[in-house]
Amino acid sequence: MIISHDLGTTGNKATLVDTTGHVVTTVTVPYDSDFGSHGKAEQNAEDWWRALCEATRRLLDASPGAREKIAAVSFSGQMMGAVLLDSDGAPVRPAIIWADTRSSAQAAQLVERVGMERGYAITGHRLNPTYSLSKVMWVRDNEPDIFERVSHVVCAKDFVAYRLTGVIATDPSDASGTNAFDQSVGEWSEELLHAAGVSTDLFPDIVPSTAIIGKVTASAAAETGLLMGTPVVMGGGDGPMAALGSGIISASSGAYAYLGSSSWVSFAADAPLHDPEMRTMTFNHVIPGSFVPTATMQAGGASLQWIVESLEPERSGNYKRLLNSASHADACTDGLYFLPHLLGERSPYWNPQARAAFIGLARHHGPANLVRAVVEGVAFNLQTSLEAFASNGADIRSIDAIGGAANSAELLQIFSDVWGRPIRRRALVDEATALGAAVVGGVAVGMFPSFEVAGQLSALTGEFQPSPERHSVYVASHRRFLDAYRRLEPWFADQ
Repeated sequence: MIISHDLGTTGNKATLVDTTGHVVTTVTVPYDSDFGSHGKAEQNAEDWWRALCEATRRLLDASPGAREKIAAVSFSGQMMGAVLLDSDGAPVRPAIIWADTRSSAQAAQLVERVGMERGYAITGHRLNPTYSLSKVMWVRDNEPDIFERVSHVVCAKDFVAYRLTGVIATDPSDASGTNAFDQSVGEWSEELLHAAGVSTDLFPDIVPSTAIIGKVTASAAAETGLLMGTPVVMGGGDGPMAALGSGIISASSGAYAYLGSSSWVSFAADAPLHDPEMRTMTFNHVIPGSFVPTATMQAGGASLQWIVESLEPERSGNYKRLLNSASHADACTDGLYFLPHLLGERSPYWNPQARAAFIGLARHHGPANLVRAVVEGVAFNLQTSLEAFASNGADIRSIDAIGGAANSAELLQIFSDVWGRPIRRRALVDEATALGAAVVGGVAVGMFPSFEVAGQLSALTGEFQPSPERHSVYVASHRRFLDAYRRLEPWFADQ
């Protein structure tokens, strides 16, 4: 069996997968985030480790005899953060996660020294405060005493892999989300690191996602319940891993949408996709030699979570009921729009100063209208990114949906109507990213013959067809949605 861990924004989802690809059991252990003013978004890396240990023990307890059958442990993890470690491998401060945008000044320095177009050509990404490199610069500039103690900079899954093995490393998929990686040569970019004034020595060796980086140490075995010596596979970033778990393994595999805390649309390609307007980005796939052009918004599922918690803070579990009521309500057709920029924005605007807003709110609008507006706002924002892909020759005819929000038939129907494309739901919407990590682990130890097995492990369970009439209405509404952002953009800049 394979144990895979998916270290997301809200918790660690651990999955036990057998040799047939069957998901034997799953466990999710939550942890907290610290969101603050000026774009602060941090987590305690030790919470990730505690979640991994608890989830592992619970998996093993739920499957008697599994401990002796674990062929490998593999990982997926939230990307674009910065975990700063001292020479002993201990965190020197809380981890700065992907949603943190405090390093706008440092990102501007990179743009001034390298140029946005040059940075995009090197990395496949804009130079932006959502990435790791400017976050490291921010710590150096604002917490110099802490920065003096930093010996290593890693990503989330790299940290827990280190805690299991004592080996510090990363893989190309996570490296490609740091703004410090030269995608054309597959190595850290000396040009960007020199411009940042950050030593290359802080960044770990880059190994394939399928590399067995080490074995579970005695101390890690005692904490997790794993056998000492169990192989540990490097794994990859959650975006590319979600692509694999969705069966997106080649240019002919179609596209998928991940509807989690952050949300994105993506597909596999044989080369990076460089948009002349730099609205989209390209990560390295966990499959060697492959890439995943991606358009990511900061607060997709997070916007839905926020509105549910805000409307019913004591009964936030009523997510399904609220979505059902929203499916029968009016929003944009009644002049109500929501700009879903609660955490600033990446694709398509790349504006950390952007903020969320309800526009057109009237006295008769109630909770169902608000929820409907939020769902439509997320769908509209991702539609803008789909249009960016289309303008660069991508032919996306249908989209497979994964992530927690993909459990809602009401939401997927709205998205299908907005996008004008069929949306297909897979059996493992919540576990797709962890499944991708399990496939990588299985390929690494020879349990699976190739990455192609991923497409066979999560069956398609439903399809939502767009209504031509509703889509035509949404086309016009999308233009008004875009106009609302353009009109508010100068106001955001003045805050």
